[in-house]
Amino acid sequence: MERGANMVSTGHLLVLCMLLSVALAAITNSFVRENVIEESQVGVHWALIVAGSNGYYNYRHQADICHAYQILHSNGIPDERIVVMMYDDIAYSEENPTQGIIVNHINGSDVYRGVPKDYTQEDVTPENFLKILQGDEDGMKGIGSGKVIKSGPNDDVFVNFADHGAPGIVAFPSGELTASALNDAIQSMHDARKYKKMVFYVEACESGSMFSNLLPTNISVYATTAANGEESSYACYYDDFRDTYLGDVYSVMWMEDSDVADLSKETLTQQYQTVKQKTNTSHVMRFGDESMGTLPLIKFEGDGKSAIAKPLQEQKTVPLDAIPSPDVKLSILSKRWTKAPTEADRHKYHALIKQELKLREYIDTRMRQVVDFATKSTEQADRIMSVRHQLRDHDCYEPVMHHFSTTCFPLHKVEYALRQLYTLVNLCEENIPPSMTIEAIDVACLH
Repeated sequence: MERGANMVSTGHLLVLCMLLSVALAAITNSFVRENVIEESQVGVHWALIVAGSNGYYNYRHQADICHAYQILHSNGIPDERIVVMMYDDIAYSEENPTQGIIVNHINGSDVYRGVPKDYTQEDVTPENFLKILQGDEDGMKGIGSGKVIKSGPNDDVFVNFADHGAPGIVAFPSGELTASALNDAIQSMHDARKYKKMVFYVEACESGSMFSNLLPTNISVYATTAANGEESSYACYYDDFRDTYLGDVYSVMWMEDSDVADLSKETLTQQYQTVKQKTNTSHVMRFGDESMGTLPLIKFEGDGKSAIAKPLQEQKTVPLDAIPSPDVKLSILSKRWTKAPTEADRHKYHALIKQELKLREYIDTRMRQVVDFATKSTEQADRIMSVRHQLRDHDCYEPVMHHFSTTCFPLHKVEYALRQLYTLVNLCEENIPPSMTIEAIDVACLH
């Protein structure tokens, strides 16, 4: 009896050990699975930074985004996840007295060194921008570096754009990106779960019109802009040595803040409030999901975990010399004329100033003719030329704007023409049919 009892007890122990072993294995497997899922949900950080202009007069836009790259890179986002679009004609321009060097502040550090040249020259287009943003690798094969934003549902994305703008558009060296095309792309990315959170910082005149009444508040996208939808942004830091403006007020304000801030503690809202207070030249705006404002900057201007970036260089306070973006070219020409060393140089710059003023007068005249013909009413034409309606009717405005660009003045080449597009907005908002305005454009610019 005692031997039998021992055998039963031993059998029970074996069964119990087997059950414990199975349970332990199940717990272990569950823990491993949970860790793998948790790790896969951490996500990574991507950035797309774009200068949409070219020419030495526009030095500041490429300087802005080169500085932005240095912030993102030094805060831990690797180059394989930063895509840079810039015409790249400034660093080695014959007008640049410091060949191979770009600065974003008077006596500032070189911000050009190390910047990836992913897409330059004719590759900097609105079509390529949208493909890159949406991760279209096939569409970018054989173009530039081929890098795109390959973000997934757990990844954060930061987009910084600096260039000229107008109601409902931002310019590229060839062509324009419309507000509707940008917001359609954002919605498409949301529907395809191509990001967790996404942030836009946009430097351009009337940049608020790129998001106003278009960007939803419930798709985890947060945007700030240098100006509202009816005003200019401002250039700053005129450099007598380089004979150009080195930066834009909104851009240098957020970047000089990021240079010294603890990005793991400072939030999007805190930076927005700082930049809004310091940018007293235009109305800094924000759109989209404002609840994202509580998130730390490191989630978008860094890899989410790195220590704070060290300043590129101790920046000394210097006058901003802020000036509306549309006046930059005339201001540069005037300053060059003032300090011209010879009579021949003074004559050259005086001729260029007269040429620019004559072009502006010509554009003003053509636009007045468009409005007169489209309205057939002096009273309405006077009102349309003097007020600024908010852009809402994009379906009317965009074909009219494109026709004006292809028929009268290419908007990506003639910056002053951008300043007249508010009249096309007004025509649409006062219910002038687009067919009537297009006919008026043909009369004014073809006949």
